[in-house]
Amino acid sequence: MTTFAVPRSGRQLAGTVTLLRFALRRDRVLIPVWVAVNALMVLSMPNTLKSLYGTAAERTDLVRQLETNASFRALIGPVFDTSLGGLTAWRVGVYAGALAAVTSLLVVVRHTRDEEESGRQELVASGMVGRRASLTAALLAAGVANAVLGLLITAGLSAQGASGALSFGLGLAGVGMVFATTAAIVAQLTESARLARGLTAAVLGAAFVLRAAGDSATNDGSSVLTWLSPLGWLENQRSFADERWWVLLLFAGAVALQATVAYGLAGRRDLGMSFLPTRPGPPTGRLGTAAALAWRLQRGSVLGWSLGFFLAGVVYGGLTDGAADLVRDNDNARKIFERMGGRSGLTDAFLASMVGMLGLIAALYIVASVLRLHGEETSGRAEPVLACAVGRLRWAASHLTIAFGGAALIMLLAGAGFAVGYGKEVGPILGACLVQLPAVWLIGGVTVLLYGQAPRLAPAAWGIAVAVLLIGWVGPALDAPQFVLGLSPFGHLPKLPGEGMEWGPVLVLLGLAAALVGAGVAGLRRRDLAG
Repeated sequence: MTTFAVPRSGRQLAGTVTLLRFALRRDRVLIPVWVAVNALMVLSMPNTLKSLYGTAAERTDLVRQLETNASFRALIGPVFDTSLGGLTAWRVGVYAGALAAVTSLLVVVRHTRDEEESGRQELVASGMVGRRASLTAALLAAGVANAVLGLLITAGLSAQGASGALSFGLGLAGVGMVFATTAAIVAQLTESARLARGLTAAVLGAAFVLRAAGDSATNDGSSVLTWLSPLGWLENQRSFADERWWVLLLFAGAVALQATVAYGLAGRRDLGMSFLPTRPGPPTGRLGTAAALAWRLQRGSVLGWSLGFFLAGVVYGGLTDGAADLVRDNDNARKIFERMGGRSGLTDAFLASMVGMLGLIAALYIVASVLRLHGEETSGRAEPVLACAVGRLRWAASHLTIAFGGAALIMLLAGAGFAVGYGKEVGPILGACLVQLPAVWLIGGVTVLLYGQAPRLAPAAWGIAVAVLLIGWVGPALDAPQFVLGLSPFGHLPKLPGEGMEWGPVLVLLGLAAALVGAGVAGLRRRDLAG
């Protein structure tokens, strides 16, 4: 009887297709939501820009003003063409690329280091599964997400120019895959999924800072710092202008190189191990309370968000006067800022809209922080803590204090950043930042309710936070009806610093948040913990 040996490479990838199908099934909500939000953000922009700058003369004047504004170039990037397609690539390119990168790193870490940390990968590996099958399936799942995003962008923007739409779609997919392979490397280096996500996000932040520094120095994307960033590669493709197709080779080369490194590392470590060992704790205990443990687990996240919000406040504060001058002569742009920030004056409207935008992003922080409870429970780490003299209420209160108190801290630091960048109206701006908290806390209350009453539905809080972000970000630009904007708790807040304070909506939101937290904690006390 003749037998055939299976090639070594084939054994290494055995079971990849099955694991890919399983990964896509697990991410049947996460991937479509993130891709849909990104695509909607991009595809809604041409009509928005057309309503703001309907004539070629208006668009040319906008570009001329932007060329002399280094702060705006640092925030968004340079403009290479005055067409609606060119302005779309300029306005959302950097942020769409960053969102594709975040989606990719979440998918890859979820199906690699997360699986090892939970112990599920050990069970999977006991079957007929190759050593590199899980990593391959994770990268393919990220590839599917980025391919769908690229196809949607290409099809949706084809009316602005087929060549430019294809270039932009491929560029966004390329950025996503670069950071997917970055996450694959980091997942091999670290022993914690949380640290893997944090380090990859730090790489993304560094890429944004490099691009911003380069673009602030030049108005054509030619700075060396810009070329060191994958986000800079995306803008230097010059989609809808004189497309540089050769830039796609940079994405392909980076993906191939990083994937090779990731595969090499994966083959040189044991399951569950890492190349960066976990640092041992101090010889004498500092985690004698549930609160101390909760702070130890979440301090990195709190410090990272705090620094990010302070720097964002500094940047937006520095842009205030220039942004007001930029849109002062454009009625449509001014109306968008007034819908977001009130009608008390263009400068105050811009400040209110930027503060509101940071409030929307703070809702993502509080969801992530509250869901730390869910992660501790499902991973089995909560059970030994609760086996000691620690009640569920005390354990939950420790994490919720950090979640809700951390939201207040990052908004306060955002206000301090605005004070540094703008240098005027310090008190009113701090008040505008703090008035966002009732809406942020309401989103946190919904997350606590889902976790306490229906833990299987707890991750749906991400969908709620993203929907609120989408309403607040895209709704005013699309001139959405008031009842649509009212679906978000942020739509009921007073537009400070320009308008007067209204305590009624603020107190109602605070009461609802407290009630939701109470109901969620009550559910947690009654139900069984995850097995």
